[in-house]
Amino acid sequence: MSEGTIILHCSPTLAGMKTGNMFWSDFVDEAEMRDSVRHWNRLLSRKGICVLPLTFHDGRALIYVYRPSLLDRDLKDSEAARILAKCGYPDGPSGRTLAWLIKRLGSSTVFPHEVGLFLGYPPEDVRGFIENKAANYKYVGTWKVYGDVDASRRTFQRYKKCTEVYCREHRRGTSIERLTVAGRE
Repeated sequence: MSEGTIILHCSPTLAGMKTGNMFWSDFVDEAEMRDSVRHWNRLLSRKGICVLPLTFHDGRALIYVYRPSLLDRDLKDSEAARILAKCGYPDGPSGRTLAWLIKRLGSSTVFPHEVGLFLGYPPEDVRGFIENKAANYKYVGTWKVYGDVDASRRTFQRYKKCTEVYCREHRRGTSIERLTVAGRE
């Protein structure tokens, strides 16, 4: 998992604008994946970023890059908590909730749509996606919007601009450490 891959897929999280991002990455085997995750955690944890493999199968891992402080905040939202409870998640700290997501990803044949809550999507949009079975949305950007289209469009534009700037700066030689904003605990 290269620095460029993380920057391409996770710039808004690295910038402190977004709770988390997920992406698929190929590895020779599980040992290589674990070594890579350890490397990135050593490098990024002092900035408030955590890198976590959510699933690994046939040389591919779903990698979650996130800010635990923002995840804690997001999952404390009352609507987010209701959605998670309805999906069978236990009540408790975000680490426990995240462990439940990993369990669901490993045991379900259907991708858990509440995953948007772990990415910083508005709970009303996550609820709308689940209730409407991904139909009847008002707008599509980083996610399907069921609530405030104008606010979501502004957010999508900020994420796009952030990714463009981060990718450009990385091509110019700026390291991921320099690009990553320290977390505000």
